[in-house]
Amino acid sequence: MGKFTSEMVDDYADKLLIGLTKEENKMVLDEFEIIDKNIDLINQIPNIKEIEPMTHALDDFEAFLREDVIEDSIPIDDLLANCDQTAGDEVEVPRTVG
Repeated sequence: MGKFTSEMVDDYADKLLIGLTKEENKMVLDEFEIIDKNIDLINQIPNIKEIEPMTHALDDFEAFLREDVIEDSIPIDDLLANCDQTAGDEVEVPRTVG
């Protein structure tokens, strides 16, 4: 695949149902240009194609789970005491999505 074009960005934006202005389209293209340059730099690292991908950022990573300890819970009324609006045992917040 070659470089991203303005038409490709618009097509992908339409498929994702996010219309872009010309300025936003240019911003996306500029970001892809930066990404392409960084990938080109990575590809210049000697023997990069022979390196096995890591499955975890730490080679000697070991996870240890603690024992479950039963603790007393804070009463719901105490937890909700500072809330402006509640619905039963839940905090009511303003709707953020239309």
